[in-house]
Amino acid sequence: MPGARYLKFAEMISNAIRDGTFPPGSRLPTHRAFAEKFGLALATATRVYQELERKGLVLGEAGRGTFVRDPNVPPTAGLRQDETPDMIDLMFNMPGNAVDADMLRAGLRKLAAGGDLEALLRYHPHGGRAHERKIFADHHSQMVAPARPENLLVTSGGQHGLSIVCSALLRRGDAVAVDALTYPGFKSVAELHGLDLVPIQPVAGVMDPDDLERQSRSRRLRAVYLMPTVHSPLGTVMDERTRQRIADVGRRHDLMLIEDGAYAFLETGAPPSFQHIAPERTIYIASFSKSLATGLRLGYVVAPDGCIDNLTGAIRATIWNAPAVISGLVTGWIEDGTLAESMERRRRDGAARRRLCREVFGDDIMAHPNAAFAWLPLIPGLRAEPIIAKLRKGGISISGAEAFATTMAVPQALRLAFGGIELETLPRIFRQIHEITAAAKISGRISSPSGGA
Repeated sequence: MPGARYLKFAEMISNAIRDGTFPPGSRLPTHRAFAEKFGLALATATRVYQELERKGLVLGEAGRGTFVRDPNVPPTAGLRQDETPDMIDLMFNMPGNAVDADMLRAGLRKLAAGGDLEALLRYHPHGGRAHERKIFADHHSQMVAPARPENLLVTSGGQHGLSIVCSALLRRGDAVAVDALTYPGFKSVAELHGLDLVPIQPVAGVMDPDDLERQSRSRRLRAVYLMPTVHSPLGTVMDERTRQRIADVGRRHDLMLIEDGAYAFLETGAPPSFQHIAPERTIYIASFSKSLATGLRLGYVVAPDGCIDNLTGAIRATIWNAPAVISGLVTGWIEDGTLAESMERRRRDGAARRRLCREVFGDDIMAHPNAAFAWLPLIPGLRAEPIIAKLRKGGISISGAEAFATTMAVPQALRLAFGGIELETLPRIFRQIHEITAAAKISGRISSPSGGA
């Protein structure tokens, strides 16, 4: 029977991959060549390759072919934290300083000394307590754009903010324009809510308004998701003219603009935000994970009047209200200047780490001057997966471009996230990555990894 036949050939190739006949990174024959070699229909050969991809043994790249995956590199690299003991994790950006624990101790003591501790144990309004919303709104008005407390809702982090925006304001099947490389957290939220992501081509590392216009004319887009100020993973900052042009496209085609400001605090001279340029259609999502601590899951959403009720309902359906102890801590830190000090520490720390990275990689990397993450494009013909596997064998967990890509063809690149790692160890880690990528350039491929860190 046909089903059994394609499975038989899929098992044959699976065995060849496992026994090393097709080593990691090798290119399989085209579907047509495979069909001709074994006397199969093209549709049957295609099913063979689909079965191999379903098993996680191969990766198909549009326009490039089908490549054997390395079993040491999980298919979800860059989306899940590496919990392997003693592994140096460069996948997730986890900024931190030695004084962070002291900051938390002082904040908790101050909170405990307050007069209304019992209130922290009760249900709160879904969008946050009125006095805290005012503190956040004043902070946002100073940092980003004017905001009223009634247009601001407190969330359990930026990721939660993205989720409630997608569930409350978009419908399954809606098309959302995104950068060709974008934040993996939004990709996962979009997948969860059944959204169709439409990649927009970049110019100089930022979204091209002309391509957004073309896509808006050719199909019904509902929204645009952007990180205009310190883009992840590229670290770029969109100039004001490009922001104005994208806002104009949004007005012409009635697009919602979802502005993610997770890293915006790193840029001290940012152009006006989309919320400032087009407040009638911009949803701004803020988070304190990168400016304070990743474990403090708190953020907020600023939205136009017509969106607030639906967003409030989504908060009620997901978390009811953000944790009162956390919001009490953060608002206290805004008022006493602790947040401002923490943001400045993060900027200085990111700048120091980026300098160390550039000392090793030179102009090969793309990185914001104050960011503790960088993007390393690989030269044509060089593949990221074998490099990632070799680094993993050496005790370094790193991400390629797959987690960030929204296009069919995934660019070959490495994403380095080095916040929170001991500063004195970074030069050695960077040199190890540089040596392996340099060796790959010379040899054209990476041999089986061996040895330690």
